[in-house]
Amino acid sequence: MALKPEFYELIWQGRKTHEFRRRFLCDCPVRWFLYLTAPVSRLMAVIGLGPAIADVPERIAAIAEAARPGNGASVLAYVRCLDRAFAIPILDVTEYPGLPAGDLQAELGGFHPPQGYVRLAQDPVLLAVCERMASAGPVRELSVHPRQ
Repeated sequence: MALKPEFYELIWQGRKTHEFRRRFLCDCPVRWFLYLTAPVSRLMAVIGLGPAIADVPERIAAIAEAARPGNGASVLAYVRCLDRAFAIPILDVTEYPGLPAGDLQAELGGFHPPQGYVRLAQDPVLLAVCERMASAGPVRELSVHPRQ
């Protein structure tokens, strides 16, 4: 999955404890290989996610508001038209030196940052690149304790 750099920094500051999505997997923890969008444009972290909370938009917005006051309104605007949305607890993050977009494009014969998420079990070549990126020594690590 891709994330904007400013939201990634909020994780490190302890101000972002959930990821909010319009669609996601239910009932299972997930390992998120994180691609930071421009201007960083780099595959560079692995984030452990707990099982997603699937609920009506108002409840998801309430989780956003409780986690970071002032965030509920923007999350509600993002998910308002849905029957259900997802709040995904962030459990931990490990940052690596990573791979810039140009290296990914050269190695994969073309790379387009994900819009939403990609199930890597369906893309073994990309999975191998992600696993190799995560085999380097970590730059920094953080345990996150989400509030609900």
